Amino acid sequence: QVQLVESGGGLVQAGSSLRLSCEVSGGTVYNYVTGWFRQAPGKEREFVAAVNWSGTSYYADSVKDRFTISRDNAKNTVYLHMHSLKPEDTAVYLCAADQHYGGSESLQYDYWGQGTQVTVSS
Repeated sequence: QVQLVESGGGLVQAGSSLRLSCEVSGGTVYNYVTGWFRQAPGKEREFVAAVNWSGTSYYADSVKDRFTISRDNAKNTVYLHMHSLKPEDTAVYLCAADQHYGGSESLQYDYWGQGTQVTVSS
């Protein structure tokens, strides 16, 4: 059974940077599409970024110039590097994995972590 554990969230000021980590166990990370989603209170879950089996990454328009997703196969971990954070980036950030499809739709992902809170103050 694949398990995902996120870490790295916190409270930061606008303009700061954070790095989120998603440690994968029970599977090899490069055999999965691994994505980051976020969910703010009262809002629907939103796609942020993903990296596929070949290492190709893709992003939501709202973050593509500020966030970078990366993968460390040796550590079986996926990272989300977030820069120039804005108050509207405040949300619970969740890591997800899928072996067959992935993409930007949350329903396409079979495995989910518990999430890590990111709060950006103005």
